[in-house]
Amino acid sequence: MLKQFLSRLPRKTPKPDSDESCRADSSPSDDSPRAAGRHSRPYGVAAASNAAKRTSSSAVFPASTVSVIEPLVPFKDVPSAEKMNLFVSKLSLCCVSFDFRDPVKNTVEKEVKRKTLVELVDFVSSCGSSRFGEPAILAVCRMCAINLFRVFPPNYRSNRGGENEDDEPAFDPAWPHLQLVYELLLKFITSNSLDAKVAKKYIDHSFILRLLELFDSEDPRERDCLKTIMHRVYGKFMVHRPYIRKSINNLFFKFVFETERHNGIAELLEIFGSIISGFALPLKEEHKIFLWRVLIPLHKPKSMGVYFQQLSYCVTQFVEKEPKLASIVIRGLLKYWPITNSQKEVMFLGELEEILETINMVEFQRVMVPLFWRIGCCINSMHFQVAERALFLWNNDHIVNLIAHNRQVILPIVFPALEKNSQGHWSQAVLNLSHNVRKMFAEMDEKLFLACHSQFKEEEAMLNAAAEKRKEAWKQLEHAASLQPVIGNTAVLVSPI
Repeated sequence: MLKQFLSRLPRKTPKPDSDESCRADSSPSDDSPRAAGRHSRPYGVAAASNAAKRTSSSAVFPASTVSVIEPLVPFKDVPSAEKMNLFVSKLSLCCVSFDFRDPVKNTVEKEVKRKTLVELVDFVSSCGSSRFGEPAILAVCRMCAINLFRVFPPNYRSNRGGENEDDEPAFDPAWPHLQLVYELLLKFITSNSLDAKVAKKYIDHSFILRLLELFDSEDPRERDCLKTIMHRVYGKFMVHRPYIRKSINNLFFKFVFETERHNGIAELLEIFGSIISGFALPLKEEHKIFLWRVLIPLHKPKSMGVYFQQLSYCVTQFVEKEPKLASIVIRGLLKYWPITNSQKEVMFLGELEEILETINMVEFQRVMVPLFWRIGCCINSMHFQVAERALFLWNNDHIVNLIAHNRQVILPIVFPALEKNSQGHWSQAVLNLSHNVRKMFAEMDEKLFLACHSQFKEEEAMLNAAAEKRKEAWKQLEHAASLQPVIGNTAVLVSPI
């Protein structure tokens, strides 16, 4: 009876050891891309099987589970017919990640992998007329995905989101290793031996999106490599161009309207700058929407100074291609004009000058009233850099010509600001510039200048009279209040002890 009872109990299954898990990992039922990469190895690689299971969302510095990696034979020691197979095998060997935070850990294996990556870069650079087949393309994409695609934890990012361009950049300790992977990917994409029609199946939307996510790296060297690679991807894979533009737009939207934290906005804008320069005329509605909904709102974040140069270049490219967009851009700048940030005001004034250099008379007249009302406020700014930058606009011959043709409208708007500065701005440089601009207007149209001066005096007298009247009214109220006795339950304000 006891034997029958014991025979019905479930037996413990033995824990699979590393060999069993390796065999299970390479079973024919595994039809994933990584399995395909494993089946295509003609040369042995003594690496841990867990390395092949790494997902693209691994940690920033994934810990290594490698016991040992053995170097493979050099390319020169195998016949030409076998070199592509060896290429795939060496790529599979490099699909092992290491922890580069500890410089003394796995030093031998790291060196083997580094030398293998150098061999791969040299092979791709000098492969000649050999064509990369699908197994090779798959192996390259898989190796790059395992080594490059990673998630940046919140504690790894800058808490300020790159707000201060003087912040020290954070350098990735794994960079010497990552640099070789990026160099291999760049040479592979630009190689004449790569057929874009075949490669687009593996360098697909998912692969491109993960590359774009890496632009949030704090290491400027990595972002620079990504920028070059994305340029080449955009140039080689025409079918992916709309998706690349849309994905970059989404990153901009998330930055502007959600997080205001991203380390690669400058590099992404630089990519878009070259894309904009290639737009055909007339511009598509899609591109105009990008200008209004993406580039203009990018003036809003506090960290704009980090990417201002690239942003200004993109905006100027649009205006140069289609001058009718100048008034739209100026209205957008006025909408997002910084009120409490003097450094951003100086940058906005610089961008305005670039746009006004290319604007035509019709577009200028559409925006000159709100534009010079804002410039007048800047002229009166107590921050000397803002006032100086606004007054420097009169050093530009094209802008002076636009102002001269529309002086009947512009001079009455800016004259009060010039007059107040001339009466006693604390900065001597601003005072001198204000006198020079007043003199320029006087020589331009003396009759109009005198009329504006007379109107200013009248308005000033009226304001002074109103101020005196207000002051006298307060005096009378205070006197009347002092004559009233304190009676009843009248509350008395007592200052605290």
